[in-house]
Amino acid sequence: MSRAAERLRTVIHHLDGATASIRASPTSAQTLTYSPPQKLRYSFDTGILTLEQRLFYEENGFLLIKNLVSETDIDRFRKEFERICRQEVKVPGLIVMRDVAIAKSEFVPDQRAVSKLQDFQEDPELFRYCALPQILKYVECFTGPNIMAMHTMLINKPPDAGKKTSRHPMHQDLHYFPFRPTDRIVCAWTAMERVTRQNGCLVVLPGTHKGTLKEHDYPDWEGGVNKMYHGVRDYDPNHPRLYVEMEKGDTVFFHPLLIHGSGMNQTQGFRKAISCHYASGDCYYIDVRGTTQENIENEVKDIALKKYGMNELAFKDMWALRGRLVQGERTSL
Repeated sequence: MSRAAERLRTVIHHLDGATASIRASPTSAQTLTYSPPQKLRYSFDTGILTLEQRLFYEENGFLLIKNLVSETDIDRFRKEFERICRQEVKVPGLIVMRDVAIAKSEFVPDQRAVSKLQDFQEDPELFRYCALPQILKYVECFTGPNIMAMHTMLINKPPDAGKKTSRHPMHQDLHYFPFRPTDRIVCAWTAMERVTRQNGCLVVLPGTHKGTLKEHDYPDWEGGVNKMYHGVRDYDPNHPRLYVEMEKGDTVFFHPLLIHGSGMNQTQGFRKAISCHYASGDCYYIDVRGTTQENIENEVKDIALKKYGMNELAFKDMWALRGRLVQGERTSL
């Protein structure tokens, strides 16, 4: 190899860190063969994800990691959920939701009446989930090193009451979030027991994360729709869909533009899952007035007014109050 070829290889290496190969030709001339690295938009190379996993997320908008959360941790989360349902503990800011098909007269302080806990960031036991090291090492692949836990949920999908209200309409999570950039947001969703099509597993439309945020509103369902369960107005019903069946402790990470939902729980048991939406601490808030997100902003502000008597709180301020730093620095959010 000539000194000139060697220098050229060194220069290319310093320019972008890629591997360049120089091979000798049968003649006295020399040929440079250079293959630039593939640019991946949706993840970082932190040494955790394989190239195959990164390419799968790039193409599909989600990634399933098996057996990520221990049975011990999940059982602790379950016990804390049951304590909250029995009203043995009061959590500031926590929203306790129940299925619209359950009449008020049927309500008892028991997990059978609760379909979801939302915003559990002030509960130390449940919030442990958001800071689990094995979760954060994957989250960092999508958000970068500064990580904010922005939205927390424990879902207790009940047996369907016969009105199909246990299903969740197809939606994009970004509809609820007044912060960007979109690609630096990710959800971690962990099965707390075996999740199947029978008890209402997640269903996703692979590749829809490459699109834009669509208009959302309540679907026109005969049996009624649970509060704040908005759905996409105009997605292609013929788009291929995938049912994400999971075992206890499995965790799926997905992009906030991925269209997803869940079916009815057709079993007699409850389908539990715990989740957190994370965002880079370098994300920034946007004004959603005049956009397709204005309807959810108005609904959230109405709830804040009724529950807390606050009518001057901005949508972004509500999210700033929810958000908690779990790794790195809170530079913007």
